[in-house]
Amino acid sequence: MTPPTIALTIGDPNGIGPEIAVKAAARLAREGGAAVVLIGDEFVVRSYAESSAKDFSIQKFDGSTARAGALQFLAVDALSREDFRPGTPLAAGGRATVDYVAAAMRFVSEGHAAAIVACPHSETNVNAAGIPFSGYPGLLARLMKVPEDEVFLMLVGGGLRIVHVTLHERLHAALARITPDLVERATRTAEAALQRLQIKRPRIGLFGINPHAGEGGLFGDDDDRITVPAARRLRESGLDVEGPLGADLMLGKQGFDAFVAMYHDQGHIAVKLLAGRNSAALSIGTGLLFSSVGHGSAFDIAGRGVAEPDAVLRSIQLVCGASRLDEAATS
Repeated sequence: MTPPTIALTIGDPNGIGPEIAVKAAARLAREGGAAVVLIGDEFVVRSYAESSAKDFSIQKFDGSTARAGALQFLAVDALSREDFRPGTPLAAGGRATVDYVAAAMRFVSEGHAAAIVACPHSETNVNAAGIPFSGYPGLLARLMKVPEDEVFLMLVGGGLRIVHVTLHERLHAALARITPDLVERATRTAEAALQRLQIKRPRIGLFGINPHAGEGGLFGDDDDRITVPAARRLRESGLDVEGPLGADLMLGKQGFDAFVAMYHDQGHIAVKLLAGRNSAALSIGTGLLFSSVGHGSAFDIAGRGVAEPDAVLRSIQLVCGASRLDEAATS
């Protein structure tokens, strides 16, 4: 089966994103694997290719296969040369990050690539550019004109898959926003994503909101009002769902294909403790295969040539697997 083509956006151009994107593309070209088209400003891509992939030439994407010894890129005119300042967080870098994703989405819609992998963004820089942003799921929802509460993040790593009902927001606001409908929607979206990964009958564990899922009302009635009725409806409709249980207890159980966390830290701490910087994220709910690395832009080491592309390669591997399964299912 022919490896799929992946659109690889370089993330915040002043962080480590361009470096690890170029290094990942070069490693795949040397070792074989997915065909990668880098999405970003040409002068940024060329700058890092000259320092991190000296044995490769750079080839503008024209619809043809990359030449041996060449890396392909799609030029996006998003950043001024004056704003290319590796290691310096700038609003201009945040705006460019969004422009690269939008260009990659057009690239996929035109049939040139099967999936998108995005290098690290800076939430602070995107918001400083005047673009409301709480992570890639919300951005994809807006760009694809899908309600934001229908797109969720699945973090993958350390043998875990954890879908988040809420993500990057004040904890007080996240808890106020969680409803039985939202929990149910996140869980159904998780099941659909797992089925796309050829897990035909996913078993999903549901975390409670409070410690011990409220201990039968001892720690408040949030779970009795929200997660318990959501779990009941999910089971009644035929899903294999267990819980809600306290996150600490649920994570100790075996045999689950994914868990559903109520808020950011419930899921992120577990995955990042086990996977470190090598976790990958899937934005699920749009129908688009979109993965991003599970670490930040690391401005403190940007431009120094020491960043490693392992998380990018893991994200590419993740979407390639799903893409091949999609192709097999429709052939």
